[in-house]
Amino acid sequence: MEPFEQVSVPELERLRQALEKREEYILAANATLSSTALRKKMGRAEHGYRQAFSLDVDRILHSMAYTRYIDKTQVFALIRNDHITHRVLHVQLVSKIARTIGRFLRLNEDLIEAIALGHDIGHTPFGHDGEKCLSRLCLRAGIGHFLHNIQSIQFLDRVERKGRGWNLCLQTLDGILCHDGEIHNTILEPDRDKSFATLEREVAEKKQNPQLQLVPMTMEGCVVRMADTIAYIGRDLEDAIRLGIIRRADIPRRVCRVLGDTNGTIVYRLVTDIILNSHGRDHLAFSPEVSAALQGLKSFSMERIYLNPEIKSHLGQIESLFELLFEQYLKDLEKDNRNSAIFTGFLADMSQDYIEAHVPAEIVRDFIAGMTDRYFIEQCPEQLRPRAVAR
Repeated sequence: MEPFEQVSVPELERLRQALEKREEYILAANATLSSTALRKKMGRAEHGYRQAFSLDVDRILHSMAYTRYIDKTQVFALIRNDHITHRVLHVQLVSKIARTIGRFLRLNEDLIEAIALGHDIGHTPFGHDGEKCLSRLCLRAGIGHFLHNIQSIQFLDRVERKGRGWNLCLQTLDGILCHDGEIHNTILEPDRDKSFATLEREVAEKKQNPQLQLVPMTMEGCVVRMADTIAYIGRDLEDAIRLGIIRRADIPRRVCRVLGDTNGTIVYRLVTDIILNSHGRDHLAFSPEVSAALQGLKSFSMERIYLNPEIKSHLGQIESLFELLFEQYLKDLEKDNRNSAIFTGFLADMSQDYIEAHVPAEIVRDFIAGMTDRYFIEQCPEQLRPRAVAR
């Protein structure tokens, strides 16, 4: 008999209960215990021996959308360079940084990992530029703004598994929705009293008002939100330097004095500062000095990297292609063109519940948002396809 077969199901359940009991002793009072996880449905798998947030991690890792992280732009699109960051690396960096912070603050690392790995699953091809293109088209189609954090919830809860979704915990979905790493917070305190009804309301309100600032319901969600910024801010500098867009000497001296001028130093000082200023408290915080330096670095990066015309030369072409594909797929749905990629590559075997719950524009949105950069380009007429440039 194999060793696994010698372990009875009741014994596995006792082991899970022992792990959950250990959490009560090890984790901080403001941490989220696995035993408090909330799901919409409790099936056989949910009643198994794995802890709730660990199960969420596994489900996200095995999702089709997670697999597609591999070829999605982080910042620099249509550039052939094996050493710049893509979306798949970014989420792994967020996960590692957030778990490091969580370990020192004695928070639930499984919940942190689930939120971190799932937080960008809704990103379009071509990063934030693609997100803006798709948002304009969605608004014109009358289905509200497109935001990648909302789309992450859409994929994980309503599109994956042919429309059945992964039945993730409320705390995981909330952390993903509220991750907004672009927002600058010196102090971030969780908004704890939430339910699935709250989640649905916040999604609807955010879709109508993208400026609405949402706050995670858990300390773990707050950690991921801070770690998102820590993960990208120094890494984007290194990529921009590697590509010759900026020089290291361009980084403002007032920033360098506090945070340093390399990704490793920036990450170390931000992580250290947040641990020192958050330990034993019911909120996360940077010191005023570090917060000001981080805000200065964000402003520098916005001006010199993210809005730099040098990396936007392809934007007009990308906008035209988003519009072309969006309109083409709407026509294909209207004409029931079963040879279209939206049928063969997306709606094939999709549940009737998904089809009935979504208007054509929402179906097109979900299909395009899930594309990798490469697949998006392949859907375009060959003569219109943008070419990547080696740098």
